[in-house]
Amino acid sequence: MLTIAIPKGRLFKKIKELLIYFEPKVKDFDESSRKLIFETNKFRLVLVKPFDVPTYVYYGGADLGICGKDVILEHDYDIYELLDLNFGKCRISIAQKKEVKEFKLFPGFKVATKYENITRKYFGDLGIDVEIIKLYGSVELAPILNLADAIVDLVETGTTLRENGLKEVKVIEHSSARLIANRAFLKTKYNFIKPFVENLKKLIKEKKEG
Repeated sequence: MLTIAIPKGRLFKKIKELLIYFEPKVKDFDESSRKLIFETNKFRLVLVKPFDVPTYVYYGGADLGICGKDVILEHDYDIYELLDLNFGKCRISIAQKKEVKEFKLFPGFKVATKYENITRKYFGDLGIDVEIIKLYGSVELAPILNLADAIVDLVETGTTLRENGLKEVKVIEHSSARLIANRAFLKTKYNFIKPFVENLKKLIKEKKEG
């Protein structure tokens, strides 16, 4: 039985659709259920918050996990990225108020984000020191209330930004759903996991071509 950490939220439906191909019983896996572990003959599915998926995998609570590339980059754990699942595509971007004509950095520049590590690395690689304000939700409010000069956030369509008077000014990274593995598990049980990964690759290819 494979133990897989599954994130609640925007990726859940697509993940469920994929896993049903391998185990029809997964159709009964309910995101809204109070039961956080769902077991079939093939899988033990553990329902966790998206940002916790790499932690469960890294510390061995799960053999595999599915999460966005953004979450992997933010944690920077020593885990193995097995496969790009080709859905949940979005980008980690810098956004500012629409009325700001040009993206310019200046002393004391403030950035609001939940992606603290990604933001620090991006501006650090540019040799620029910015003040990072850690927020856990509704980061779009920060520029509106003059809490920050810009935000770094996940952008899919850009609708939320536009509705809050913001615009995307620079893309830092592109993201999509990834299958990740615990490195120790991968070394000791590769033959156990290989058929699942290979079949998953075939399924993703068929979906792309279809």
